[in-house]
Amino acid sequence: MLISRLLLALMFSVLVTLVLGDRLAADDAASPDDVVSEATEASEATKESESPADVVGGAAKPSADDDKSSPSATDSEIKLVDPPTAEDLNPTPEVVAALQAGPRALSLAFRLAAKRATPSVVVIYSYGQDSDETEQEEQQTGENEDPLPLLERAEIPPPPPATEKLTGLGSGVIMSEDGLVITNNHVINNAKRVVVQLPDETRVDAQVVRGDPESDVAMLRVTSEQPLTPIAVGDSDKLEIGDWVLAIGSPFKLEATVSAGIISGKDRRLERIPRSSMLQTDAAINPGNSGGALIDLDGKVVGISTAIATRSGFYQGVGFAIPINQAQWIAQELDRHGEVRRAAIGTTLVELKPRIAKKFDLEPYSGILVYQVIKGSVAEKAGIQALDVIVGFAGERVRDSNSLQEAIERQPIGSKQPIVIQRGEKQIELMVELATVEDPTGGE
Repeated sequence: MLISRLLLALMFSVLVTLVLGDRLAADDAASPDDVVSEATEASEATKESESPADVVGGAAKPSADDDKSSPSATDSEIKLVDPPTAEDLNPTPEVVAALQAGPRALSLAFRLAAKRATPSVVVIYSYGQDSDETEQEEQQTGENEDPLPLLERAEIPPPPPATEKLTGLGSGVIMSEDGLVITNNHVINNAKRVVVQLPDETRVDAQVVRGDPESDVAMLRVTSEQPLTPIAVGDSDKLEIGDWVLAIGSPFKLEATVSAGIISGKDRRLERIPRSSMLQTDAAINPGNSGGALIDLDGKVVGISTAIATRSGFYQGVGFAIPINQAQWIAQELDRHGEVRRAAIGTTLVELKPRIAKKFDLEPYSGILVYQVIKGSVAEKAGIQALDVIVGFAGERVRDSNSLQEAIERQPIGSKQPIVIQRGEKQIELMVELATVEDPTGGE
């Protein structure tokens, strides 16, 4: 439409030029006022010949009356655009390379990250489970039916021979050269036998199998004649919403499958996992991905794929992963002590949401309210009182009760940690010696 208007303007200009040329060459037969009058009439005739629906940028053309009040209205609508040049239509290889540099750089980052991390991701087979959850997992992973009914089945190596029935399938991540593997507790829960398939397709039995149902983290110990490749570990605390991540696992028995997405949310809570503070991602996670690696673009593991929000049992755009900082700490506790020893101070905490804050005449979200102190607890011994507001712990600012709980429980039991409280108008720093959840008094 813009080109049409430009052509009309050009034709009008030529017409005016011809008219003026003829009149000037004709012995002054007409006065200059007559020439201007005729040119004006030609302009009005051109305007009337255009359809009212001929608009620029969706705006209707101004009327003749508008032109009288604003002579430049028509000119302001016409936006002169240079026609495409031969270079635009046939860009040089250098131009094409510059345009593709961004997408290609991202593609290369995906490729390198996957190559670095894939040798550290394993397949886990569980045998002899008999829980309802296992039966549901069995249906989803396709033990009794083709896991890919609408596609031609890929060549999947048969599971290792065993007298037990295969009841669970998942993924795991090699964390150390001496055979420490992290996976999900629901992958190995109640299993009589757990077999780990290494990246070279060697299958070995796990000698040690331990899990923590409250966090859904489990650890395995395996030995191999071939050297194991531990994954590089990132810092999940530094992740931000929008960061690119890749999920690596074995969905539907398709080994070493890689999917891409971003961190969609943080600190998500799941009812089925009491001690959960999940990363949310839109990277595709399906049955069989459980226990696999969620990595950043450096190929470092930042999470352990755990769950999906779904109504069908399959991926619907929302997946969850346990932050690696939490998963690694839990796995080390299980490996060293056979259980997760969580530290505590012996208080009941309440978040200062607006309604609660107003009730106690406090600033909303200014810290964590100590609602109750257990008698004889290490908190009482440290001098913490009811209605104190905790604003810092171990040198870090705390914003909600869950983050404070996680910060406390990861510290060594028996260690002394600084805790900052707001009491009235004063900020006070105290030292508290951490006890266990089972005995917050610190007794043996």
